[in-house]
Parts: sequence; structure tokens; C-alpha cells
Amino acid sequence: MRAITYTRTGDPEVLTFDDRPLAEPGPGEVRVRIHRSGVNPTDWKSRRGAEPGTPVSPAQVPDQDGSGVVDAVGHGVEEALLGLRVWIWESAYQRAEGTAQDYALVPRHNLATLPDVASFDLGASLGVPFLTAHRALTVTEGGPSRLEPGTMQGRTVLVSGGAGAVGNAAIQLARWSDALVITTVSSPEKANLAARAGADHVINYHEQDVVAEVRKIAPDGVDTIVEVAAAANAEIDAGVIGLHGSVAVYADDGGSPLSLPVRPLMVPNARWQFVLVYTAPRDWKARAVDDVSAAVLDGAVRVGEDAGLPLHHFPLERTAEAHAAVEAGVVGKVLVDVTD
Repeated sequence: MRAITYTRTGDPEVLTFDDRPLAEPGPGEVRVRIHRSGVNPTDWKSRRGAEPGTPVSPAQVPDQDGSGVVDAVGHGVEEALLGLRVWIWESAYQRAEGTAQDYALVPRHNLATLPDVASFDLGASLGVPFLTAHRALTVTEGGPSRLEPGTMQGRTVLVSGGAGAVGNAAIQLARWSDALVITTVSSPEKANLAARAGADHVINYHEQDVVAEVRKIAPDGVDTIVEVAAAANAEIDAGVIGLHGSVAVYADDGGSPLSLPVRPLMVPNARWQFVLVYTAPRDWKARAVDDVSAAVLDGAVRVGEDAGLPLHHFPLERTAEAHAAVEAGVVGKVLVDVTD
């Protein structure tokens, strides 16, 4: 079978196109015929590594997320899964089996069924972005621990960078849960994407005073901030956070140190929560997968230009270009087409 692998860390050029034998699933595993492989920033960061040129053994297949059809099941896995469409997350976390290959061996607990109403494109776009967004939206004190219609009614969410993959997911999930959603963007083009995702208010931070604009919309401050650039936005976040609000930080904006204004955050008893989906609590992750699956079944989450998330497709043999696109900060979601 075809697979993309790397045996040393480094630039996208370390990814090679290989032919590997088809393996059987072990206990607790399923074998999935991959249709789409989703590329996330953590995928290229793992590939690059802390020290480029470090040997990787066994050879690593990249990419955490994907979608496809269950082809075989291992011992202890229900045979009812055979032939079902599924979406996958964390396939390559501390494992050599990513989704950039024809068939991937995936732990049973790292996949969920994908309804017929959902495309494989959507399935491969769910994992890291939507689970991260779910985590960010459910860490606020007094806020919901689950997402579904009505759970965020009366609450206000500020999404920093609403045109990104996680920002897009946060907007869609928050709107599905009936929150009022404000987002910030850097250009009119990105404002259009954020509006298509469902944001109620879009603020161009290059042209507008974010604190003043947010306070016009939410005079008492916002309940939850989904933050992509904490170091750059710390003062803004402190200026708009409401009583018992939280700032959920899911990205490291260039390794910049974070400095917080203490007094403005003490007064509202604000919370700063750092989010990494891979090490998040197991009980939360199970809830998040169920909630995201429910949103998919409800038709509440979408991908593509009309949903504010342009899709960029690459064939399997061009996975290196797909990684390079994500690393360069392309706007939208990058997918590797493994099977038509």
C-alpha cells in the first residue's frame, strides 16, 4: 500500500513516498481505508521536531486527523464497525501510524462514526480543530461542560482569529450552542470568512479599537475568549473579559513570553486556561467527541468556502506540499486526498 513516511525530522522534504505491506489490526485497533488525511500545525511541528535531522525510528507516518471506512477490526473491537464511515483524531500521537497512507491502524477509542450526511472532507477536518475549540469553549467557570443547542444561551464568546481552522470551529460550535459570537480578524477577506462561519460581529483589529468595539457589544465583558495569540492580545483580553470569564489559549504565537496585567484580571476573577488537545483530560475528550459528533449529525458544522473555511486539496504523493502550505499559514483547511 502507499504511505508517506519520514525517518528524520526536518523540512517537508523529509517526507517520502513509500510502498508498505498491509498490516493487520492488533487488539483494540481498527484498520481504516483512508479517504482524506487532515493536516494541522501540530503535524508539521512534529515532523520538524525540536532539532531537525534527529533520526525517527520506526518510520513515522504523519497526520493526526482523517476520515475513511473501517476495513478490518482487531481482537476486542465490535465487528459492527466493519464498513462504517468514520472520522479519526490523534492517530499519530505517540504512535507511528498517521493517516497519510492508504490504510491506517487506529485505536478504537480514536475514531467515531461519520454520518452519511457528512462528507469525508468534513470528517478529516474535525479532529484537532473542533476538539480544541470544544475544550476552549467549556473551560469557563460557571459555563457549560457540554455543547448543544441552548447550553451557551445568554453567554458571549470572543474568538481571536476567526478565519483560522480552530477559530472557524469555535464560531460554529458556539453559534450551535446559542452564544453571541464576536470575532477579530486582520483583513476584509478574513472578515468575510468569519461572517460565513456564523459570527454575529466581526472586528478588523487593524482598523478598529477591539476593546472599544467589544465593550459596545458586551458592556459587561465577554464570558469566554478563544485565544490564538495570547502574548500579543493579553492587554486586549484583560480589557474585555467579564466577571468569572476565561481566556483559553490554544496556540503559541511565535514563542513570545506572556505578560499579564494582574489587577485588571484579579477584579473579575478571570481565568487563563492553556489548551492542548492531546493531553487534555480523558473524561472531557469523550464528551467533546460526542458533542462534535452530535453537531455533525445536526448539520450544524460545515467546511468549505461557504462555511468560512476554504479547502486546499493535495494528492497523497504531494503531502510534502500540503505540509508546506500549513507551515506557511495558508488560510483554510489543508486536506490530503488519499482515495477519491
